[in-house]
Amino acid sequence: MDLDGKSYFPGKKVSINMQQLGLPISLNSKMLLSNFLETGNQPILSFINNLFSEDGSSIVFIAGEESSGKTHLLQGCVFKALDLDLKAIYLDINQPLPIDFINTLSIYDWVCIDNIDALDEFQQQELFDLYNQIKQTKTKLIVSALLLPGGLILLKDLKTRLSLALVYQLEQLSDQEKISLLQQKMQDKNINIDHKIYEYLFKYFSRDLNTVLGAIDRLDQESLQQKSSISIPFVKKILKI
Repeated sequence: MDLDGKSYFPGKKVSINMQQLGLPISLNSKMLLSNFLETGNQPILSFINNLFSEDGSSIVFIAGEESSGKTHLLQGCVFKALDLDLKAIYLDINQPLPIDFINTLSIYDWVCIDNIDALDEFQQQELFDLYNQIKQTKTKLIVSALLLPGGLILLKDLKTRLSLALVYQLEQLSDQEKISLLQQKMQDKNINIDHKIYEYLFKYFSRDLNTVLGAIDRLDQESLQQKSSISIPFVKKILKI
């Protein structure tokens, strides 16, 4: 789910020229709410979809482990909002952001902020200010982190505010669900890999989706160069497992 980002600038749908700000917005056009793997996460998906028909402001906190789908869910919100001709923005706190920027986002209908665990002290104050501002607007604020609010190291006032948000913990995918997701990604790239290869990678290489995806890309490139099929012996040779 947190896979394959690309630079995307939603020009006419936003009131700030993001390119002039030098602010890359990493969106993946395949991360849609309609293809979010909802196993175990139907309540949050239903709630998010219902938010699009509500007028008031809302604040939602989404917690989940790496590759649990946080980025997919947040970017899916932005794509749906843009499709409805709403003003929406996605930010990843792991990317460089201008100073005094987060606290200007109450002009948007949807604000989705990923990885707030990485907020520095100044950004925490900005998010606190934004939180207070949108209470007077119709803005939907969706934030994500690895841990629930209580487990984050944040300014006390911000931590208190986030604890009052609607909090959801994403379910971690099973290996079979991860394999299904990877197979879908590979089909999109017209890459055909035997199911047993995924099982072998999860057992002996890594269970992290991003790590496995990177390995598969490497295996695909090597197989083309060497004109060899992707088999378990080939995987052992290339990845030195």
